[in-house]
Amino acid sequence: MLNFELYNPTHLIFGKGQIEKLPTLVPQGAKILLAYGGGSIFKNGIHEQTINNLKGFDVVEFGGIEPNPRFETLMKAVAIIKDQNIDFILAVGGGSVIDGVKFISAAVHFEGNPIDILKKRIMFTEGAKVVPFGTILTLPATGTEMNSGAVITIEATQEKLDFGGSAMYPKFSICDPTVIASLPKRQIQNGVVDAYIHVLEQYLTYPHDGYLQDRIAESILQTLIQVGPEVVEKPTDYALASNFMWSCTMALNGLIQKGVPSDWATHMIGHELTALYEIDHARTLAVVGPNLFRVMFETKKGKLAQYGKRIFNLTGSEDEIANEAINKTVEFYHTMGMQTKLSDYTNEFDHTADFIVNRFEERGWTALGEKQNITLEKLKSIVEMSY
Repeated sequence: MLNFELYNPTHLIFGKGQIEKLPTLVPQGAKILLAYGGGSIFKNGIHEQTINNLKGFDVVEFGGIEPNPRFETLMKAVAIIKDQNIDFILAVGGGSVIDGVKFISAAVHFEGNPIDILKKRIMFTEGAKVVPFGTILTLPATGTEMNSGAVITIEATQEKLDFGGSAMYPKFSICDPTVIASLPKRQIQNGVVDAYIHVLEQYLTYPHDGYLQDRIAESILQTLIQVGPEVVEKPTDYALASNFMWSCTMALNGLIQKGVPSDWATHMIGHELTALYEIDHARTLAVVGPNLFRVMFETKKGKLAQYGKRIFNLTGSEDEIANEAINKTVEFYHTMGMQTKLSDYTNEFDHTADFIVNRFEERGWTALGEKQNITLEKLKSIVEMSY
């Protein structure tokens, strides 16, 4: 097992009606920026609940944070915080809103051009001067409610870039599974698959001696397979909703990544497809992931076979099990309403591989994956196979 440090200071408050604890979680006397997305929190009652539980606090509202939050939009919130001397941010929404708030938090006191936070992937470590923030999760998927990373889109250049650091953990996150009852099926499908692939990025590498991490990762995968299709159809079922939400959080709160290798190339490629074509994040991952496994088959074969045996109860030779494990994964994505070809989403993909290869080369991203053996040539093959 690799050496590791585990640090996660987020106070997670999970379950029905937990939003009532909000007044005890926000610092007393704080002036709050209430940040949210396109307005769904008005329809599902979350906005009203939030405001009712913030009586006595000075609250300034900032709406309109997009899916794949835009740097340009977030900088408007930064200006408001500076102008009105706001000292706490409350993110009410899904991964995009929470990621956006992480960027706002970091950018307010940043000395320099805030775009460098993304361009240079600056890390904000514990003690950095940031605006503290909490979250009320409304869409399980990304795990950002209990981790320190964020992904932001720069609209001007069609780039989707990440940053983070230990100072970027939420002070608290309220996770009430009943909120998913009002979500469209597509968003729940996306959440299940996003979480599933978060686990695969940390699990489907090569055999190692992180036995416990593997077993925890496998349990999250099995739970998502069990509840995923059903929770889409029955989001008011609390057993399904709670296990779905907790699986999404556990998939990317840092626990299963400790002491083991991880990949993340699927995400890096998927982010480009989202930036270029506005395809839902989870759906780009479902397009890219299986083809990455195919191109990198020899590297990943041992772990693919373990995955096939333990998750899908497959038998046969190592090669047979590994190949069928990829097929079973694609079948699960289809069950969850995912298409797995880029051509299912756009007809303008002829030069996509070359564009992504050139962009990665410009950034110096020339060796990806857990063994840094995904070269630009292999990257091109992965993208072209995804057409």
